[in-house]
Amino acid sequence: MVAWSSYKSEAKARGALALEFYVAQSTPAKKPEDVKAALPDHLAYQAALEESGNLAFAGPMSDESGAYMQGMGLIIYRAVSLEAARALAESDPMHKSGARSFTLRRWMINEGTLNLSVGLSTKAVSLT
Repeated sequence: MVAWSSYKSEAKARGALALEFYVAQSTPAKKPEDVKAALPDHLAYQAALEESGNLAFAGPMSDESGAYMQGMGLIIYRAVSLEAARALAESDPMHKSGARSFTLRRWMINEGTLNLSVGLSTKAVSLT
């Protein structure tokens, strides 16, 4: 096993982006009605994190077939450390209420493409 700091240094040395995010995999821990009850506060919290720049991406995930929603969600945080990301996840009303539990991991982004299109006159925004 390689220590995270060594891996990140090696990735940067070979020209990789080595952009660090923190990924919470959130799963239901109580009944669906408990999850639903916490949803408005959870969504407001997510909006506040997005506004502050601490939320990169978030949303529900399907089952392995891709056909059904299974209640699992993925939340990708921007934070200065794993501890700071953990504090963000623990403060989420969904997790705080116990309706959902989470696992948290560091994620290093090295490759990929993100396209953003902004229509200046139409004010249309497209992300692909």
